[in-house]
Amino acid sequence: MAGGTNGGGGERILVLNPGSTTTKIAVFEAERCVFEDLIRHSQEDISQFARMMDQLEYRKALVLKFLSDRGVALASLAAVVGRGGLMRPIVSGTYRVNEAMLADVRAGVQGEHASNLGAVLAHEIASEAGVPSFVVDPPVVDELDPVARPSGLPEISRKSIVHALNVKAIARRVAGELGRPLSELNMVVAHLGGGISVCALRGGKMVDVSNALSAGPFTPERAGALPTLELVSLCFSGRYSESQIRKKLVGAGGLVAYLGSNSAVDAVKRIESGDERAALLVDAMTYQIAKEIGAMGAALEGRVDAVVLTGGIAHNSYVTDRIARRVSFLGRVLVVPGEDEAQALALGCLRAIRGEEKPLEYPKTVEGASGV
Repeated sequence: MAGGTNGGGGERILVLNPGSTTTKIAVFEAERCVFEDLIRHSQEDISQFARMMDQLEYRKALVLKFLSDRGVALASLAAVVGRGGLMRPIVSGTYRVNEAMLADVRAGVQGEHASNLGAVLAHEIASEAGVPSFVVDPPVVDELDPVARPSGLPEISRKSIVHALNVKAIARRVAGELGRPLSELNMVVAHLGGGISVCALRGGKMVDVSNALSAGPFTPERAGALPTLELVSLCFSGRYSESQIRKKLVGAGGLVAYLGSNSAVDAVKRIESGDERAALLVDAMTYQIAKEIGAMGAALEGRVDAVVLTGGIAHNSYVTDRIARRVSFLGRVLVVPGEDEAQALALGCLRAIRGEEKPLEYPKTVEGASGV
């Protein structure tokens, strides 16, 4: 193990994965998960904060209390790893948290998102423990084909902002289950959660994606792609400020806007109780997800070895059955519910503290993907 990285004499790693409505926590002893749990944040609690970064002290206090209640001493940690945020476009890998990264996620250089808290939370708690902090495969991992970048306006290039950590981890798992190298497979992977990412993977690389913040289907709390001319009219209607429009698009769009809740589970319960409007809206969401999967199938020229549905909402068969029915023409549809993110974060961190993989350094100036 690299000298000076172990605060407790072992390989205990704290994993922090902040989402829009939860903060997921795990503790690993080397490769073994000791426990994994989550702190839920109600819409009422988080709505009091104007910006995502304003939630830092609120979430940090809850994490520290959680660890204390479970007898996890900060002095026992070897490292802390967080889900990376919306920093500048970078290559896939494990990164040491540094001041340049913290400045970029605090500023929200590519937008507001709960994952921006990952690096900052990891850094704050690691600093108290006297150990290093890392992020692994943040949402800005960019492997787009050049043809996927033009948007239709030279001032705007399409960006890769997706659930890269889980998409990559699940793709590796599926390749193992299929008994074939990932480098030989074409997949469409749809991560279904509060945000939704649909990605075309060719040989393990995400060659096209639906940007999880500003494109693709509407989600439990995001508006997704909208009719552009109507959106322009709404922006200039005088009814909303820029920050209010942004909130409507990310955080207060999708099912929240229509049904008042960001819970797909609650929506399905309403359907089971006979709520026809909820049925229409959930069906519309699955319809849009299926359309995006079909588009990614076209990006792979129809050569699709598997369509994979993953993420928290993939536990919900009402949703996955409706998506699968529409996209099964592309090939086999595999449902891998939940996320492999905690393990992926822990293993990336473990390779770094063992010296098996040199952690990448997030530079002060990052050359992002070229626009067109």
